[in-house]
Amino acid sequence: MNTPAPAPEMLADHTGTPRPFLDMPLTYEQARLGMAFHEAGHAVLSMAYGMHVITSEVIAWEPGPGRWAVTGNTVHQAQNTLPWHYAAQCAAGELAHVTYLMTYGLWTPDRAFACTAEHDRELAVDTLAQFGYRLGRWSVPEGGKSWGMVQGMARRKVTHLWREIRTVAHAMNEHTVLTGCEIAALTGLVNPPFEGDAA
Repeated sequence: MNTPAPAPEMLADHTGTPRPFLDMPLTYEQARLGMAFHEAGHAVLSMAYGMHVITSEVIAWEPGPGRWAVTGNTVHQAQNTLPWHYAAQCAAGELAHVTYLMTYGLWTPDRAFACTAEHDRELAVDTLAQFGYRLGRWSVPEGGKSWGMVQGMARRKVTHLWREIRTVAHAMNEHTVLTGCEIAALTGLVNPPFEGDAA
């Protein structure tokens, strides 16, 4: 386990606000692997939708003696990505996390709730709004889609790419950080060329 806490920006959402921490009633090993599945969901769908993945990682540290915390981070470049595909990769982390719990016999309502990633939803809402697309949190806005619709798109893709997500998650859990090239080699997906600054 990494013992020092990550830099504050690693624990903040896209607005700079600290992400909320929810208790995940699992062992350290189970929670770490779950977070690896979360980040693998983002990374694999990003790549499948034509985004350049730079790195994807699980981050673990000890906030105090005998205590532990986990989070993750996936860095990608999303130029020329269809807005709804971008939103679906935002939804994929939470869905892959919940699917991990179900697949490994760990699902409970409390654990599923602890997978909630509102920061991913808010990133999708704000990013799409910059390009004139309306993504509703709880309803379908005129001319747009709801977050539930986006989750449906992501769920189909997560199911289709589950083997790749599982492969990446276990490799990430073992190695902590994977590059986009490593993810491409593990999955057979194409990591498109890098075009300038990361997003």
